[in-house]
Amino acid sequence: MPGLKTNEVAGTRAVLRHYRMSAYKARQVLDLVRGRDADRAEEILAATPREAARVVAKVLASAVANARNNEQLDPEELYVSACYADEGTTLKRWRPRARGRATRIRKRTCHITVIVSRLPDDRLERRRARQATETAGLRSRRVAASRRGEKSAAGTETPSSASDTAETDVLDLEATSTDDLVETEDGVDAEDEGAEAAAVVTDEDGEFEEPAWLDEELGTDTDQADAEVEEEAAPAAKPRRARTARKTTTKADADGDADASDAGAAGDEEKG
Repeated sequence: MPGLKTNEVAGTRAVLRHYRMSAYKARQVLDLVRGRDADRAEEILAATPREAARVVAKVLASAVANARNNEQLDPEELYVSACYADEGTTLKRWRPRARGRATRIRKRTCHITVIVSRLPDDRLERRRARQATETAGLRSRRVAASRRGEKSAAGTETPSSASDTAETDVLDLEATSTDDLVETEDGVDAEDEGAEAAAVVTDEDGEFEEPAWLDEELGTDTDQADAEVEEEAAPAAKPRRARTARKTTTKADADGDADASDAGAAGDEEKG
């Protein structure tokens, strides 16, 4: 049994006849929107960089307008139930060629038909359920974002008691630093002046003279410290002198033994 013919498809249609384009080029674009929702088909045609897409978009808009005005249908519930392009009249033209001949040029046309129909009830229910889910998800995300913003704003706020404590600490720190600055500039003790004066005292030869307060703070006398340093350095020098003396003695003994051996050898020769 033959199927339903394209001209027998139920729905609201719009037809563009004798458009100066081949049916082959128009069919490539019509295949992109067949079976799509009307709004989705419009988006696809707007993003398709072809001349046929611009023409098909106008035919689709005409079909949707016919369904809204003539059939009182909601444009959001329409979809492209059928679309096709038939060959129209072919215009014959001639082009001269070599040796007095001519070549035929075929300027083809087509008839573009777009049919829109109301979506089935089951597809409408699924579509409405999907839209409700997306709307609820969007609302929940918006509410969660607003709550996060409120929590972050509440977390950045400082309690009044804590802020008062921080301000008090800052004021105390500023007051302490100011008092220290005043005492440093104005009030200088006599002991500090004496210490500073003694620190730069020199003797007659121009050498630095250590102040007395330095010995008091260290708890030892300068002469005693020098003596201890000499005592520590003395044992290290004694072995060096002993080694030198031993080397000298050893060299002298070796020279004596050598002289003795030479003398003994000379005596042996005389005896011989």
